[in-house]
Amino acid sequence: MKKTSGRLADGREIVYYDLRDDVTRTAADPRPMPPVEARSEIRHDPLLDDWVGVTAHRNARTYHPPADECPLCPSRDGRHSEIPEADYDVVVFENRFPSFHGAPGAVQHADPAGLFRHAPGAGRCEVVAFTGDHRASFADLDEEQARLVLDVWTDRTAELSATPGVEQVYCFENRGEEIGVTLSHPHGQIYAYPFTTPRTARMLDSLAAYAERTSGGNLFDDLVAAERAAGERVVLQGEHWIAFVPYAAHWPYEVHLHPVRRVPDLPALDEAARAEFPAIYLELLRRFDRIFGPDEPRTPYISAWHQAPLAKGDGARRAAREEFALHLELFTIRRAPGKLKFLAGSESGMNVFINDVPPEAAAARLREVATHG
Repeated sequence: MKKTSGRLADGREIVYYDLRDDVTRTAADPRPMPPVEARSEIRHDPLLDDWVGVTAHRNARTYHPPADECPLCPSRDGRHSEIPEADYDVVVFENRFPSFHGAPGAVQHADPAGLFRHAPGAGRCEVVAFTGDHRASFADLDEEQARLVLDVWTDRTAELSATPGVEQVYCFENRGEEIGVTLSHPHGQIYAYPFTTPRTARMLDSLAAYAERTSGGNLFDDLVAAERAAGERVVLQGEHWIAFVPYAAHWPYEVHLHPVRRVPDLPALDEAARAEFPAIYLELLRRFDRIFGPDEPRTPYISAWHQAPLAKGDGARRAAREEFALHLELFTIRRAPGKLKFLAGSESGMNVFINDVPPEAAAARLREVATHG
């Protein structure tokens, strides 16, 4: 993998990741662009003890451009996009409309009681374009290209983890207009948060409670072992990875993909797990595209890497980090052909999910649509 860093016309960083070492990246961005004006703020919700981003500048972001104006396609035939080069393997660049941006700052109080706390929405948001082919999807990539994307996620996680003020790095892909995607080009994003996300915080609390209850047991290890032993929800497994529908799946079709050897984040994966990942992950994505039959071949999904938050010198947090298990959660909001799972009153209002597809039935369907056999 060859890595080449450059700058776009407005000063944002762009990084090319190439499979060949002899590729040269020298194209300049000729677009007349003003500097990025991102005013990100985070505000604390005292009832739920979590942070909410407030980002008025994102209302101006690009929304469903036609294919011939796609900002993620290479720059060709006199049309200039976010990627100045005429082709690329994988490219990463800073989002022009970031949810989190800039240097960290102190938490401030907007009222005498300290109920209204706020701080700069520090961090960084990046776009990851998986391929220059506008018509493709991640599932269309070959294993070499999918491995390159894994290496890119790993490299960006390592770099962003060293950024001042960043507490957690989140690599993810949204696919499909039903999910809310505004650019149809195959791509994902990476968020470097200035806090530990609420979902991760709940997992850490559950880990700690389970360890206390079981005199040191690891909840992730025991859950994966229990799913393997039960077998009925296992979708596929290799030597280094196992994928299963969780016992209490929230979404109609939801798969959790774990490395067999528990690690806290992507940089901690060993080479054996890295080498096996592309075949396992591509097979999962291709099965998702077969769930609802040939009339709906591209299932909308979210693919989310859960990584441990950073410790950064805190002994207790460092110990908790080592207990966390890197895993990928892949799920769709489609529950049946032509029907979507909407987050309605119970889910949105009370965060109580109601799943119409039994996890065992979902796992059986995902085994049924295997590529081979």
